[in-house]
Formats: sequence, C-alpha cells, structure tokens
Amino acid sequence: SPAQHASAAVQVSGEARYVDDMPRPTNMLHAALILSEKAHAVIKSIDCTEARSMSGVEAIHFASDIPGKNSIGPVLKDEEVFATSTVTCVGYPIGVVTARTRAEALRAARAVRIVYEELEPVLSIQQAIAKNSFYGDEWGHPLDRGDVDAVFEQAVDGGLVLVEGSINMGGQEHFYLEPNAHVVAPVESGELVSYSSTQCPQKHQQYIASVLGVQSNRVVVRTKRIGGGFGGKETRAAFLNTIAAVPAFLLDKPVSLVVDRDVDMSITGHRHPFFANYRAACTPDGVIQAVDVQLYSNGGNSLDLSGAVMDRALLSLDSVYSIPNVRARGTVCKTNMPSNTAFRGFGAPQGMMVIESIVERLSAAAGIDQCAFVERNMIKTGDMTHYGQVIQDCQARRCWEDALASAGGLEARRQAVDEFNAAHTNRKRGIAVTPTKFGISFTLKFLNQAGAIIHIYQGDGSVLVSHGGVEMGQGLHTKVCQIVAHDLGVPLETVHISETATDKVPNATPTAASASSDLYGAAAADACAQLNARLAPYRQDFPDASFLEIVQKAYFDRVDLSAHGFYATPDITSHPHGNMPFDYYTYGTAVTEVELDATTGDWHAIRSDVVMDVGQSLNPAIDIGQVEGAFVQGMGWSCIEELTWGDEDHPWVRTRGSLFSCGPGTYKIPTANDIPIDFRVSLLRDSHCHRTPLAHSSKASGEPPFFLGTSVFWALKDAVKAYRAQERGDHDWFRLDL
Repeated sequence: SPAQHASAAVQVSGEARYVDDMPRPTNMLHAALILSEKAHAVIKSIDCTEARSMSGVEAIHFASDIPGKNSIGPVLKDEEVFATSTVTCVGYPIGVVTARTRAEALRAARAVRIVYEELEPVLSIQQAIAKNSFYGDEWGHPLDRGDVDAVFEQAVDGGLVLVEGSINMGGQEHFYLEPNAHVVAPVESGELVSYSSTQCPQKHQQYIASVLGVQSNRVVVRTKRIGGGFGGKETRAAFLNTIAAVPAFLLDKPVSLVVDRDVDMSITGHRHPFFANYRAACTPDGVIQAVDVQLYSNGGNSLDLSGAVMDRALLSLDSVYSIPNVRARGTVCKTNMPSNTAFRGFGAPQGMMVIESIVERLSAAAGIDQCAFVERNMIKTGDMTHYGQVIQDCQARRCWEDALASAGGLEARRQAVDEFNAAHTNRKRGIAVTPTKFGISFTLKFLNQAGAIIHIYQGDGSVLVSHGGVEMGQGLHTKVCQIVAHDLGVPLETVHISETATDKVPNATPTAASASSDLYGAAAADACAQLNARLAPYRQDFPDASFLEIVQKAYFDRVDLSAHGFYATPDITSHPHGNMPFDYYTYGTAVTEVELDATTGDWHAIRSDVVMDVGQSLNPAIDIGQVEGAFVQGMGWSCIEELTWGDEDHPWVRTRGSLFSCGPGTYKIPTANDIPIDFRVSLLRDSHCHRTPLAHSSKASGEPPFFLGTSVFWALKDAVKAYRAQERGDHDWFRLDL
C-alpha cells in the first residue's frame, strides 16, 4: 500500500539528524586530511614543523603511526590507508591532522610541506591501453555463446548486414546531498563506536578493526540514516571512517571527519568511464545474429569493485534482446585517478548503452525502423541469455506495449514530431523508445543473505525491528516495517526501526544491488513467522483477544518475544560458476520526446511516458518516486553531467590528474527545469514475482529504471538527425558519445 515514507516528516521539516547534526561528544577533536597534490609520485620528504606549531593542533598521524595493518580494500588489499612511499592519484591520503576545531585542522593540513619526485601518470582509458596498464584478465569474466566468427565470415561474404564501431561513455559524480561524515569515539578497553554515513557498516567495522589491530567485536558502527549514497558510500566511505578511527584510538578522544563537497567529489570515486569496440551482424530483415564486444573501464588507482562492475556490464550486454552468438570481453584499466566505484546500475547502464548503440546502428544499416527492429529481437519467456540463464516471466514486451499505449501510439507521435520539424528551421524535436532489463542479485552468491531481529514489547505491544540494511532515502525501512506489520497483523504505526548497527545484525551485506527490500524484507518475514508460531496457541485459545493481550499472555508464560530471522536467496549461483547469477529480472520502457535548439544546444524534455515492472509493489508511492529519481539521474549521466579532469583532453587544468569539476559551480546535475515537462510514470499492472514470496511478490525499484533516462539521449540524437537531414541532406548514421 502507498504508506508515507517513515522519515518523511522529519526530513522535510529539517529535524532528521545526520552524522554532522549529532550532539558533539565531550572533548571531540576535528580531523582534516593531508592529501597528495600529485597524480603519481614518490614522496621524498614531509615537513610538519609549521603545522605542529599551529594553534589548536592536537596531533598529526602518518602510516608509521598505524597500530595494525595499513592495507585495505574490498576485494584486493591494494590500498594504503596512508601512503608510505608512493602516491598514485591526486587526493591520496598521506596523513591526518586533528585539532580542537575544524578550521584549525584544515589550516594545519594545508601547512604540511611535502616534496615529491613526479612519475608519469596514466590518466585515461586510451593511455592505459597504449601502456598496457590493466588489472589482469581475472577481473571481468569473458562470456561466449555460439560461434561469432562463423557468423562474421558469412557477413563478409555478403549474406548479412555487418557493422562495427566504438562508443565512449563518461563517468558520473554521485552527488549525494550529505557529504561523507564520520564520528569515531572510544569507549573503554579498546572499544570504539563509529557513527558513519555509509551503505556498508560491516565493511567499516572490518577495516577499522584491521587497521587498529583489534578484534571486530571491539568496534561498533552505527548508521541512523544517510543523505543519499547511490553506491558511493558502499566502499569508498570506508577509508575515511578508518582514517578518523586512527587518531580516535591513539589519542583516546572522539574524532569527527566531515569532508567538504569539493574534496569528497575529488577523492571518493565516480561511475566508471567505459570505452567499447563492437562488431555486430543481423539478417537483411533485421534479426540479430552475432555481437562481439570488447569493453574497457577506468578502474582508477585501486581495484575496489571494478571487477564486479565489469562483470555486470558484460552480463547486461543483451539488455532485452535475444542474441544467439555473443563474444564479450572486459578489461579494467589501472590509472592514476581516484578509484572508481559502485554507482546506481553498477556497470549495467554502460553495457546496455553498448547494445542500444549496436541496435541503432544495425537497424539503420538494414534500413529498418528501429522500433520494429527492437520488437523483432525482443526476448520472451523461455529464451536463454548469453550467460546461460533461462528467462522466466518475461515482462519486456508488456512494458514496451504499455509505454507506447501511454504515449498515444508511436505512429501518431512520430507524425507530430515530423510535422513540427518541417515547420521549424532551428528547433527540432526527436522521439525515442528505450527498453531495459535489469538482473537482481549480487553476482557473488555469498552476498545474497540477510538477517533481522524483531522484538515485541509486552508493555504496549509495540514492535522494534533491526536489520542489516541502511536507510538512505529509498524507503527500505518503510517497506520492511510494512512487511512486519502485515505479517504480525499489527498497525504500521506500532512498528519502528531505529538504526542499523553492527552489534545488532552482524556480517550484513552492503545495502546495494537493489536487493535490500527482497533480502531484509524476507529476513524480517522469517522472524515474524517464528513469532507467529509462538503466539499461535494463544490466538487459538483467545480468538477475541487483542494483539497486546496475546503478547502479555505469552510473556507471562515465559514465551520468547524476540526472534532472529535469516534469509538466503535460493537457487542462484556465483558468476561465472553457474548459469543463474540473477534471482529475477525487472523490465521497463520509456518513450521520450525532446525539443532541441540546434543553434545553441539548449534543450528540454517535453514528455516522457515510463512503464516499470516492479512486481506487486510493496509501496507504489515509494516505487514511483524511485522510478522518477532513477530516470532523472540516468538523464543526467547521458545528457548533462560531465567530469572534467586535468588530462590530455584538458591540458588547461592546472594540476594533472586533478578534478576541475569538483563542485556545483562546474559540475551540473539535473534540476527541476530538466525534469520532463509532462512526466507520466506508471507501474506495470498484474505483474507477480514468484521468486519473492516473502516480500509479497514485489520487485526491486532502485537501480532498474536508471537506464530509461537515456531515452532523453536517444531522443536528442533523433532531433540532431532531423537537423542534419535538413541542413546537409545527411540521413546517415553518426556516432554520438556520452
């Protein structure tokens, strides 16, 4: 049901507390980072004389002060908390200053003098390819289906339509509203508690314990809520929390580390830029026969999650298309940029952008209307993907047809666009229909598990839920509370979730991959089932009793009113070991019309009709909000946002390897003016997900709609096509990167 977001009132009123809003612990110190100013260099000397003498400075710590291990990383331990001898990107942490005030800490950090011996940096995918700077073949598992070479031989002989080309895709800043913020406070006997803005408290706990040389049971990480994450606070927040923990532990005083927006943008990584070379063939009547793709991503200066991101990109190369012959390869480039990381979609948008480019190119080469081409090649239930998973309950065509119906029919809309273009010289309209398919699950099997604890209080019958997921605005806590209220048969207002903490639910999987409602909702449902089983005799004996009366009768009989629930997604396999990396798929389609001023580049989206399959929605109000937000963020990635680095393409940026667009003045995210003027979002009706019975047959809604925002990109390209035809008589396909 469309219940209000549990935190809506306190968030819109400004009463919601984030890490930097918390009351300050007594004697709290403020931390500031000492960061590298070079992209690749050897540290020759560090002079802290002036900084140590400055007012308010408590201490300055470097790698030599770390009591435990100086190496961290979610997959490979290939990062140093503090650089020991070599820095590998601008913004690499070298040390940390603590002082009585934040201003004093920042002033002292700037006063530290470091002498470098510069080394030649690698600053782009193209440079990495030229210098063979890669992370290795094991990061990005190759995928093969059928015989691609045999198809291309046939194409060369003239029996098929053959195309080949390249596409370049830029990165994207997460631009969460709350920058990274962490407060670490010592307790006693080596214990620490961290209040952190993170999507993954367990990872922070693990890093801090390792770096401080203490057991994990001495470290508690708490997260009330975060002000947006989008993947950027999954792994790239952990090194900052760990840095704050070092002086807190060594000085035995609370330490706060709140990162300014420009620093946050510069050092915490972005969506991976991708480059792809492709070759593809279809029959003259438009049936895809083969696709051969080589993907490259810019991983940055550490591996982080780049291998998994590349895997997801390769797995998503088919999108909604049935392709009998596929060869897909992926290579993660090692560069001297801050490590790139998870971002909504996790490589899938880049993979789908490649196949959409191929579909557009093939349909043009075959002389077939692109929408007809899409329909001819669209997957259906029973089809097999290029990685061997059989498609079940496919809703791709239903979403496609419903979106076209919502838009008023493509033929009528196309005619109206053509009439407008014929009547206007410099202003052109374009229209595009873009489908999507997104697999739900972590592609590493062990991550697909979740825990939850539910307490029923006998005094008033209220219910407290704790689970391992983090509330970051997406409505996870609200949905879990709805499941608990439904399963226990109590009013929603009597169910509450206070926070996420590692001492309540241990070993929690990151709140990511759009799977959290499925996982934590199912874990909570398991706990409810246990409680219902314990209360069942009392409900049977006292059918007219209230829930509170039932609970109290059970309590006086010494029945446990607390339950630990657990859920592990069944049947799935770890990629590449098996043929079911995904629990299920979500589908969607967007029809978007834009208007472009061809003389200035100014544009606006006139109308977007979006249909998204979210199964039996747990909360349509929240899910529609997720679809709208993801669409606009996808539009931003493909049409508006641009990261500008000091690299070979921007030699005017003063420092090589530094981020020029490190704030809202130079980096533009979508605003209210960019949202489609007529924005129609609907959820696919009568869609059931048999894979999520404990989550009431719902489907994920966080990441899957993101790619639909690229319908704006494709509509803009359609408008450009109309202008080129008018001005040059040019009707040929042309490349347009994003």
